[in-house]
Amino acid sequence: MDPNQAPVENYANPKTCLFHVLFKGAALAFYILSALFFNSFVIIFVVTVLLAALDFWVVKNVSGRILVGLRWWNEINDLGESVWKFESLDQEVTTLSFLLYSLSKIILTSFLPFSNFLLRLCVYQSLARMNKKDSWLFWWTLYLAAAAWLVLGIFSLIRFQADYLLVVGVCLSLNVANIIGFTKCKKDAKKQFQQFASQTIASRFQSTVQSAFTLV
Repeated sequence: MDPNQAPVENYANPKTCLFHVLFKGAALAFYILSALFFNSFVIIFVVTVLLAALDFWVVKNVSGRILVGLRWWNEINDLGESVWKFESLDQEVTTLSFLLYSLSKIILTSFLPFSNFLLRLCVYQSLARMNKKDSWLFWWTLYLAAAAWLVLGIFSLIRFQADYLLVVGVCLSLNVANIIGFTKCKKDAKKQFQQFASQTIASRFQSTVQSAFTLV
C-alpha cells in the first residue's frame, strides 16, 4: 500500500446504513417475488405495505438523524392547519455558536474576528461529523427506491392491475413523503443557519462600532 495514498473513507455508521437499505430492498423484493409464492393479494398487500411502513419509520426517525443529521415531522396546529417541523444538526451547532459568541462578547468586546472565527469553527465541526458516504447512501437510496416503485407502478398500469397499482401507490407515497420532508428540512437548516450567522455578525459589528464611538 502506498503510504502517500490518501486513506479511503469508510461508512461511519454501517449498521444504520444496513437498516436504511434493508427494508427498502425487502419491500421491493417481496413485491416482485411474491407472485411466485402467494396467490393471496391480501397477504401481498399487507406484507409489502408493512415493510414499506417500517422503512418509512426507520428513515424518518433513525437513519435520517444519524446519517445526515436531519429529522422532520408534521403537526396540526390549533387552527387545524398542517405545519411542517424540522430538526437538524445545524440547530445544535447554532446553539453552540450562540453560547461561544456570547462568551467572546464578554471576554473580547472589541475583537470582531474572534467571534467570526468561533462561528466558522462550529460550522466546520458540524460538517466534519457528517460522513460523505453515509450521506451519499442516504440520498441515493431514497431516490432509487422511489424510481423503482414508479417503474413498477407503470408496469401495473400497463397491465391494468388496479389492485397491485394500489400497493405501489402506497409504497411510493411513503417514499416520496420522506424525500420531500428531508429535502425541505435540508433547505430549512441551511436557511436558518445563514440567517443566524448574518444576524449575529451584523449585531456584533454594530456593537463594535458603538463601542468605538463611545470610547471616542
